[in-house]
Amino acid sequence: MERWPWPSGGAWLLVAARALLQLLRADLRLGSPLLAALALLAALDWLCQRLLPPPAALAVLAAAGWITLSRLARPPRLPVATRAVLITGCDTGFGKETVKKLDAMGFMVLATVLDLNSPGALELRACCSPRLKLLRMNLTKPEDISHVLEFTKAHTTSTGLWGLVNNAGFNDIVADVELSPVATFRNCMEVNFFGALELTKGLLPLLRHSKGRIVTVGSPAGDMPYPCLAAYGTSKAAIVLLMDLFGCELLPWGIKVSVIQPGCFKTESVTNVNIWEQRKQLLLANLPRELLQAYGEEYIEHSHRQFLNSLRKALPDLSPVTDAITDALLAAQPRRRYYPGRGVGLMYFIHYYLPESLRRRFLQTFFISPCLPRALRPGQTGLTPSQDATEGTQT
Repeated sequence: MERWPWPSGGAWLLVAARALLQLLRADLRLGSPLLAALALLAALDWLCQRLLPPPAALAVLAAAGWITLSRLARPPRLPVATRAVLITGCDTGFGKETVKKLDAMGFMVLATVLDLNSPGALELRACCSPRLKLLRMNLTKPEDISHVLEFTKAHTTSTGLWGLVNNAGFNDIVADVELSPVATFRNCMEVNFFGALELTKGLLPLLRHSKGRIVTVGSPAGDMPYPCLAAYGTSKAAIVLLMDLFGCELLPWGIKVSVIQPGCFKTESVTNVNIWEQRKQLLLANLPRELLQAYGEEYIEHSHRQFLNSLRKALPDLSPVTDAITDALLAAQPRRRYYPGRGVGLMYFIHYYLPESLRRRFLQTFFISPCLPRALRPGQTGLTPSQDATEGTQT
């Protein structure tokens, strides 16, 4: 059979024309997913030319290219128009970058910060439009939440409130559950759960009226047993479950609820080594003597070093998270979950489908692998006071 000089040329022209059209309409991003898809199509082309007659190869490649570009295309989005969005925790990180992005797109943004004179708040004032409204709010203070609710209701009468982005989060300890004071669990729950709950409930009348969106930034630590992140992880697990409940209960009202589960990104609060050093010293200073003897100071130092080492792998580009938040606010059919960040999909695959021993080993390898506590090391024959008392009771 006589071979065509380039049997799949017509298919490639079709793929190139559609890709160019999608790029011009901003329905497609020039990035690694597109390049990977083109590489796979090239491999398929090579295979088809050797196994199929030219018309069949042309048809297979054209269909594969069309389906691939359809899958890579951004879903239809709603117009920004005069939509208003409230975002919490905008002093730094995801919140600050999301405010910049949404303001540039034409949103009316109400952004809450802990300090109206913080560097992040001053930066937002300098680079954003006059539409931006900055509000001081500490989620542990009911009076701050009440003020934000009243301000939001008063300033969205003409536009309505389209979206709430629960971004504010808090964590001040990296330690095992036994080493973490109960107060740290309460502190995390106050900000990450109860504060977000009170604010969300207070804004529901506005969101029901607009049939708007609720977007909440969670954490993989709320889905998986990350070593030494118990206080933070349990609070994130609670808020994500709450959002799943809201997603079911508010569906008849037309409100769509999404959760963002980001990987490790270089935000200011995460990478400030001095703050984490101070928190470690505070933990050591307040740890009961019995626990310090059982675990040893070197155990805490080791966990702290591994935690800081894991943060060095954090991604500096926050745009995957801001893009996910934007999509959750504007996509005609937003996802329930977004997983921005390198390796997050693999992490969830391992968590859901591999045995528990492999899941635990994976988290310890890529995050924190605690050393043995002092009392369990070979050669440590002495008992801690609690162990001594237990043995005495049993005899």
